[in-house]
Amino acid sequence: MKFFYEFERKYYRYAIPNLMYYIVILYAVGLAVYVVNPVMYWNIYGNYLSLDGRAILHGQIWRLVTFLIFPPSFGMFRFTSIFFGIIALFLYHSLGQTLENVWGAFRFNVFFFMGMLAQALACILGYVIFRQDWMLTTGFLNSSIFLAFAMYFPDVQFLMFFVLPVKAKWLAVAECAVYLYSFIFGNAATRCELVVSLANVLVFFFMTRNFKRFAPKEIRRKKTFQKETKILPKGATRHRCAVCGRTEKDGEELEFRYCSKCEGSYEYCQDHLYTHKHVKKEK
Repeated sequence: MKFFYEFERKYYRYAIPNLMYYIVILYAVGLAVYVVNPVMYWNIYGNYLSLDGRAILHGQIWRLVTFLIFPPSFGMFRFTSIFFGIIALFLYHSLGQTLENVWGAFRFNVFFFMGMLAQALACILGYVIFRQDWMLTTGFLNSSIFLAFAMYFPDVQFLMFFVLPVKAKWLAVAECAVYLYSFIFGNAATRCELVVSLANVLVFFFMTRNFKRFAPKEIRRKKTFQKETKILPKGATRHRCAVCGRTEKDGEELEFRYCSKCEGSYEYCQDHLYTHKHVKKEK
């Protein structure tokens, strides 16, 4: 959309390059604390760092950033937490870096920060409307990154369980099926978090599309251009002098121009452009 292109042109210099690198560092900090002392992690994260609508409205705005100290994968045991957590860190860093390389740093920044703000807005609305304290994490925010990746690279293969190759588009379909199940059987917090995460992907996708090409005027222009520039049949020429009949095939040095004083589309070579008799339509 035009407004987004103007916004990007004005503020692109303020984008944070390699944003996913810094996000993964926050994930790694959370994973390290959780592995060392899970109880301490949940006490600190739940009381001081997580998204909390009540706390944010009372001035604890640092929670808008610190809720990112939540690793994308937890296991049932400490070993599995480390193993799957490290894999998830590398995976999401790769996905985010790939999207940044395709979109550019500014657009990836907008996408990720839109997701963060959407999560915060959902948390605040949960408190204001439902009077409930929702602790929303980075789970669906990370999922939105994968969905965006699958939209651009549907045929990239991932090894499920390190053995079974599955394309990204089928993983995205499976993930959407899980989302649908969670939306139907989940609570209000889960439903709201799902909606804002998917909305972030859809809004960003449509916001960065160029819909000008679908305008009737643009469609007519393209059809006219294609008609005028279609491949010529063998032996046909594009230019022909209306006086001597010479074409561009008679010499590379020949130049052809249309006469503005002739009534009609009459083209002349450089030898007859100024010496021909102007054609006038009979009245």
